[in-house]
Formats: sequence, C-alpha cells, structure tokens
Amino acid sequence: MHYADIKKADIANGLGVRVSVFVSGCNHHCKNCFNQEAWDFNYGKEFTEEEIDKIIKEMDHPYVSGLSLLGGEPLEHVNQQGLLPLLRKVKEKFPDKNIWCYTGYTFDKDVMGTMCEKWKETPELLSYLDVVVDGKFEEDKKDIKLRFRGSSNQRIIDVPKSLKEKKAVLFEF
Repeated sequence: MHYADIKKADIANGLGVRVSVFVSGCNHHCKNCFNQEAWDFNYGKEFTEEEIDKIIKEMDHPYVSGLSLLGGEPLEHVNQQGLLPLLRKVKEKFPDKNIWCYTGYTFDKDVMGTMCEKWKETPELLSYLDVVVDGKFEEDKKDIKLRFRGSSNQRIIDVPKSLKEKKAVLFEF
C-alpha cells in the first residue's frame, strides 16, 4: 500500500484533533474530487512499519482524539490489507481514541453487503472503526455547510451500532 500524506494535527476530518492518513488508490474518480492525485495506487510513499510507528507516536498525546482514514479510498482491498496492522496497534495502544474512515462506498450495500462477504479483512477492519463517512462525493450535491462531508448524499455512520443492528445507523453528535 502507498500513502499520499499523513497529517499530524487535523481538525477537518472528524471530531477533535486527529492524526489523518491519506491512502493512495481509488477507483471512484468522483468529479472534482479534492484529492485526485491520490487516485493512483502507486502515488506517494510506501506505507511501512516505520510510518505506523510515526502515527502511533503522533497519537500519543492527550489532545489527540483519534485517527482518520481518507484517500484515495481506504476501503479498496489492497488498502484494507495495508491499514489493518495500523488499526490493530492503534486500538491496542489507544482503546479510548476513535477511528473515522471516509469512503466512497456505501456502508450497507457495498461494505456490509459485498466486502464483508468477499474479503476476510473487512469484518476485522470494521471492528476497529467507530465512524464511517460513506458515499461518493457528488458535485451537484456539494454543500460547504455540511459538517465532515462534502456532499449531501454522504452519511456519517455509527459503526458499532450499525454492526449490532445489521443496518446503517447514523452517528449522533
């Protein structure tokens, strides 16, 4: 897996101050995507154990609320495989910090309905996530007033509640 960027103190992609990882590789190609260079799966640098250690170090501050995964597309299969070692370590070391994931896939249809059946990594990856912001960015539904989303079709989903109820449950602030 490759990554485009790691932000050490991000306040735009989830509640509180966060460490954000922007993975490389996306097949959605949304019109006017804010991060088109990250569509290429080989863009940026290789994601290694060294980057995982840096992320853990950056998260080890009381002011950091959690980790955000963005892209590119974190839920592309190769990216799920690359992110799992990071998520395992984050949840082990920081069980009280939350993990947000931004995906162009729909949570119920694509993630729960297809990926969980198709890839062994998906159920484990979901077990570490607290919030998923789902849905492709749609230019005609763009709304800069939305919190943590780019377009009105995107949803902010409470993953633990959704897994328990076996349907998408919206996150409540």
